[in-house]
Amino acid sequence: MKTLIPIFFIALIAVSCEKEISVELPDPESLIVVDGGISTGEVAKVTLTWSAGYFDPIDSASLANYVITNALVTVTDGTITDTLTLTFDITRPVPIVWVGSNVIGQVGNTYTLRVVADGKTVTSSTVIHPPLALDSVWFKPEIPGDSLGFAWAHMTDPVGYGNAYRWYTMRIGEDETFLAPVGSSFDDNFIEGESFDFAYNRPSTPNSSAPEDNDGRHGYFISGDSVVVKFCTIGTAECAFFRSFEIEISNNGNPFASPGVIESNVEGGLGVFCGFAPSYDTIICQ
Repeated sequence: MKTLIPIFFIALIAVSCEKEISVELPDPESLIVVDGGISTGEVAKVTLTWSAGYFDPIDSASLANYVITNALVTVTDGTITDTLTLTFDITRPVPIVWVGSNVIGQVGNTYTLRVVADGKTVTSSTVIHPPLALDSVWFKPEIPGDSLGFAWAHMTDPVGYGNAYRWYTMRIGEDETFLAPVGSSFDDNFIEGESFDFAYNRPSTPNSSAPEDNDGRHGYFISGDSVVVKFCTIGTAECAFFRSFEIEISNNGNPFASPGVIESNVEGGLGVFCGFAPSYDTIICQ
């Protein structure tokens, strides 16, 4: 009892010393956020939004206010300048998209994006690097004989520092567009000149209500799926954006995760403008 009484009073004093503190947070600057790119044989496609404060409300009503629909958006390859126009693409997370018409992606070319909106200007440049075809792709059940598994591939990284990649898949008849799983981007810092196997889980559309995305099949390809693999060569700066972005997605809601900074190749704003050189292959899951 002689020991417990002092501890009780110490705890009581500590509780009585608590004070509620209000912190006035400054209003964050509204920045242009770029989500776009250009692929070989295709025109540039760019989604533009305004950045939001950390504590700003995010709902279906407020999201519409963040989309930029009044801007001057151009892409140049150094010879031709293309003025992008606003269109609607249901396959993209934000379906209001700025689309080019004259500049077509080619390997080896540099493409510069310029956006002017509400008195603000952002720019970004990207290069389309040579594509790399995967040596082979296949389906492998997680448990031998089971119907659930992952997509596997074998690749050989060419010698020469500076290669980076991003992996996408689309199930024929199931997915509306190509989707990238978390961790889909990597560079050749540790694999330069190496030949190796790797695997990815099945990505799902955000907020999907499909049964296989809400039960024990989540993240798995299923026997009977026909899967198109889109394996893209990208730049290292663009890879750094995707990796830092995916790390923040993984850390979302984790109170023990350190706050991070999402890297960007956009000057004056946020986001990414990426050159893609894809190669394609198909996996029949069986």
